[in-house]
Amino acid sequence: MISPEWVRVMAAYNAEMNRRIYGAADTLDDAARRTDHGAFHGSLHGTLSHLLWGDAIWMSRFDGWEKPAVGIPGSPNWEPDWTRLKTRRIEQDARICEWAARVSADWLAAPHTWFSGAMGRELTMPSWLLVTHMFNHQTHHRGQAHALCTRAGAKVADTDLPFILPKEAMPHP
Repeated sequence: MISPEWVRVMAAYNAEMNRRIYGAADTLDDAARRTDHGAFHGSLHGTLSHLLWGDAIWMSRFDGWEKPAVGIPGSPNWEPDWTRLKTRRIEQDARICEWAARVSADWLAAPHTWFSGAMGRELTMPSWLLVTHMFNHQTHHRGQAHALCTRAGAKVADTDLPFILPKEAMPHP
């Protein structure tokens, strides 16, 4: 099982990697960000919109955030405006870090029940597994975003977890 400290580290890593990906994507023109390169969600913009949507869905379950009004098929177009997408990403990352600071070991160990639109039914799974999935989902699609940035000629800064987070973000032994 994961710990509250792990959740905090992953929230900090998530926020920093999003800053790096968006920084690289911001060097591209809008056409390059919107070109469909066959990724799961088409374009770089679509992938980043899906990630924002995915975090909002999970955080609506974990912390009572407003649930997006669209399902997975609409997620690549959930936030069509580039400037607004960037702003919302920064806001969501800050809120995820705030939530992570409140996560307890008891909450992580407890079962979590929610209605899955993708599965069309209510599910119950351990909270720690669902939190792990949320961060893994970010890493998976952010890897696609990294590849799309690179393909378009943008350079993304280092992605290695042990070398990019400030010391204060790391748990002390």
